[in-house]
Amino acid sequence: MAKKSKSKQQQSGGTPATVALTEAGVPFTVHAYEHDPAHPSYGAEAAEAMGVSPDRVFKTLVADVDGALTVAVVPVAGSLDLKALAAAVGGKRAAMADPAAAERTTGYVRGGISPLGQRKRLPTVLDDSASGHATICVSAGRRGLEVELSPDDLAKLTGAVVAPIGRA
Repeated sequence: MAKKSKSKQQQSGGTPATVALTEAGVPFTVHAYEHDPAHPSYGAEAAEAMGVSPDRVFKTLVADVDGALTVAVVPVAGSLDLKALAAAVGGKRAAMADPAAAERTTGYVRGGISPLGQRKRLPTVLDDSASGHATICVSAGRRGLEVELSPDDLAKLTGAVVAPIGRA
Protein backbone atom coordinates (compact mmCIF):
# COMPACT_ATOMS: atom_id res chain seq x y z
CA MET A 1 0.00 0.00 0.00
CA ALA A 2 1.43 3.38 -1.03
CA LYS A 3 2.04 6.04 1.57
CA LYS A 4 0.20 9.31 1.21
CA SER A 5 2.58 12.16 0.59
CA LYS A 6 2.51 15.00 3.06
CA SER A 7 1.13 18.35 1.99
CA LYS A 8 3.43 21.39 1.94
CA GLN A 9 1.74 22.48 5.15
CA GLN A 10 2.55 19.21 6.92
CA GLN A 11 6.12 19.20 5.57
CA SER A 12 6.80 22.73 6.77
CA GLY A 13 4.93 22.37 10.06
CA GLY A 14 3.06 25.57 9.22
CA THR A 15 -0.52 26.58 8.71
CA PRO A 16 -2.13 27.45 5.38
CA ALA A 17 -1.48 31.12 6.27
CA THR A 18 2.25 30.68 6.89
CA VAL A 19 2.57 28.45 3.83
CA ALA A 20 0.89 31.17 1.70
CA LEU A 21 3.28 33.80 3.07
CA THR A 22 6.32 31.61 2.47
CA GLU A 23 5.24 30.76 -1.07
CA ALA A 24 4.66 34.45 -1.81
CA GLY A 25 8.14 35.31 -0.53
CA VAL A 26 6.73 37.85 1.91
CA PRO A 27 8.76 38.64 5.03
CA PHE A 28 6.90 37.78 8.23
CA THR A 29 7.51 36.85 11.85
CA VAL A 30 5.58 34.14 13.69
CA HIS A 31 4.57 34.76 17.30
CA ALA A 32 3.38 31.77 19.31
CA TYR A 33 1.83 31.96 22.77
CA GLU A 34 -0.06 29.65 25.10
CA HIS A 35 -3.77 30.08 24.35
CA ASP A 36 -6.02 30.25 27.42
CA PRO A 37 -9.49 28.90 26.54
CA ALA A 38 -10.94 30.85 29.48
CA HIS A 39 -9.77 34.25 28.17
CA PRO A 40 -12.79 36.36 27.16
CA SER A 41 -11.19 37.83 23.99
CA TYR A 42 -8.93 36.04 21.49
CA GLY A 43 -7.54 39.33 20.19
CA ALA A 44 -6.88 40.94 23.58
CA GLU A 45 -5.25 37.70 24.70
CA ALA A 46 -2.92 37.79 21.68
CA ALA A 47 -1.93 41.41 22.29
CA GLU A 48 -1.27 40.77 26.00
CA ALA A 49 0.65 37.55 25.39
CA MET A 50 2.89 39.13 22.73
CA GLY A 51 3.32 42.43 24.55
CA VAL A 52 2.09 44.29 21.47
CA SER A 53 -0.19 47.33 21.49
CA PRO A 54 -3.81 46.26 20.76
CA ASP A 55 -3.98 48.83 17.93
CA ARG A 56 -1.33 46.76 16.05
CA VAL A 57 -3.07 43.41 16.56
CA PHE A 58 -5.89 42.85 14.09
CA LYS A 59 -8.77 40.37 14.31
CA THR A 60 -10.24 38.61 11.32
CA LEU A 61 -14.03 38.65 11.25
CA VAL A 62 -16.33 37.09 8.68
CA ALA A 63 -19.51 38.93 7.80
CA ASP A 64 -22.38 38.33 5.40
CA VAL A 65 -22.72 41.27 3.02
CA ASP A 66 -25.86 40.99 0.89
CA GLY A 67 -25.59 37.19 0.97
CA ALA A 68 -21.84 36.97 0.28
CA LEU A 69 -19.28 36.12 2.95
CA THR A 70 -16.73 38.90 3.35
CA VAL A 71 -13.63 39.16 5.55
CA ALA A 72 -13.07 42.22 7.73
CA VAL A 73 -9.68 42.82 9.37
CA VAL A 74 -9.91 45.35 12.22
CA PRO A 75 -7.89 46.23 15.34
CA VAL A 76 -8.67 44.06 18.37
CA ALA A 77 -8.97 47.24 20.43
CA GLY A 78 -12.12 48.24 18.55
CA SER A 79 -15.09 46.78 16.75
CA LEU A 80 -16.34 46.36 13.21
CA ASP A 81 -18.64 48.96 11.67
CA LEU A 82 -20.94 46.73 9.62
CA LYS A 83 -22.41 49.62 7.60
CA ALA A 84 -18.92 50.80 6.65
CA LEU A 85 -17.95 47.24 5.68
CA ALA A 86 -20.98 46.92 3.40
CA ALA A 87 -20.20 50.29 1.79
CA ALA A 88 -16.53 49.30 1.27
CA VAL A 89 -17.55 46.34 -0.92
CA GLY A 90 -20.46 48.07 -2.63
CA GLY A 91 -23.10 46.33 -0.55
CA LYS A 92 -26.18 47.50 1.30
CA ARG A 93 -26.41 45.33 4.42
CA ALA A 94 -23.93 43.45 6.52
CA ALA A 95 -24.31 41.15 9.49
CA MET A 96 -21.89 38.86 11.26
CA ALA A 97 -21.72 35.50 9.50
CA ASP A 98 -22.82 32.27 11.09
CA PRO A 99 -19.69 30.95 12.88
CA ALA A 100 -20.09 27.46 11.38
CA ALA A 101 -20.31 28.94 7.86
CA ALA A 102 -17.22 31.09 8.54
CA GLU A 103 -15.26 28.06 9.75
CA ARG A 104 -16.41 25.84 6.89
CA THR A 105 -15.63 28.44 4.22
CA THR A 106 -12.26 29.64 5.54
CA GLY A 107 -11.01 26.26 6.80
CA TYR A 108 -10.09 27.79 10.16
CA VAL A 109 -11.67 27.63 13.63
CA ARG A 110 -13.20 30.66 15.32
CA GLY A 111 -10.49 32.54 17.18
CA GLY A 112 -7.95 31.29 14.67
CA ILE A 113 -9.35 32.55 11.38
CA SER A 114 -6.59 34.11 9.32
CA PRO A 115 -7.12 36.47 6.38
CA LEU A 116 -4.41 34.43 4.61
CA GLY A 117 -4.51 30.91 3.18
CA GLN A 118 -8.25 30.48 3.42
CA ARG A 119 -9.90 27.44 1.86
CA LYS A 120 -12.00 29.76 -0.32
CA ARG A 121 -10.67 33.25 -1.03
CA LEU A 122 -13.23 35.77 0.14
CA PRO A 123 -13.48 39.50 -0.53
CA THR A 124 -11.41 41.20 2.16
CA VAL A 125 -11.45 44.67 3.69
CA LEU A 126 -8.57 45.89 5.85
CA ASP A 127 -9.22 48.78 8.24
CA ASP A 128 -7.33 51.86 7.11
CA SER A 129 -5.75 52.28 10.56
CA ALA A 130 -3.36 49.44 9.58
CA SER A 131 -1.60 51.85 7.23
CA GLY A 132 -0.32 53.81 10.23
CA HIS A 133 1.92 50.92 11.30
CA ALA A 134 5.08 49.47 9.77
CA THR A 135 3.83 45.99 10.76
CA ILE A 136 0.63 44.51 12.14
CA CYS A 137 -0.22 41.12 13.62
CA VAL A 138 -3.00 38.85 12.38
CA SER A 139 -3.92 35.26 13.14
CA ALA A 140 -1.62 32.71 11.58
CA GLY A 141 -4.44 30.19 11.36
CA ARG A 142 -4.84 28.77 14.84
CA ARG A 143 -5.43 30.01 18.36
CA GLY A 144 -2.14 30.97 19.98
CA LEU A 145 -0.33 31.74 16.73
CA GLU A 146 0.03 35.15 15.08
CA VAL A 147 2.00 36.46 12.11
CA GLU A 148 3.50 39.93 11.96
CA LEU A 149 3.79 41.49 8.52
CA SER A 150 3.51 44.74 6.63
CA PRO A 151 -0.08 45.93 6.14
CA ASP A 152 0.77 46.57 2.47
CA ASP A 153 1.85 42.95 2.04
CA LEU A 154 -1.35 41.75 3.76
CA ALA A 155 -3.51 43.90 1.49
CA LYS A 156 -1.65 42.75 -1.61
CA LEU A 157 -1.82 39.03 -0.76
CA THR A 158 -5.51 39.09 0.14
CA GLY A 159 -6.56 41.55 -2.56
CA ALA A 160 -7.99 43.66 0.24
CA VAL A 161 -9.74 46.95 -0.08
CA VAL A 162 -8.38 49.37 2.53
CA ALA A 163 -11.21 51.38 4.11
CA PRO A 164 -12.30 52.86 7.46
CA ILE A 165 -14.33 49.91 8.79
CA GLY A 166 -13.22 49.89 12.45
CA ARG A 167 -14.73 51.71 15.40
CA ALA A 168 -12.79 52.63 18.53
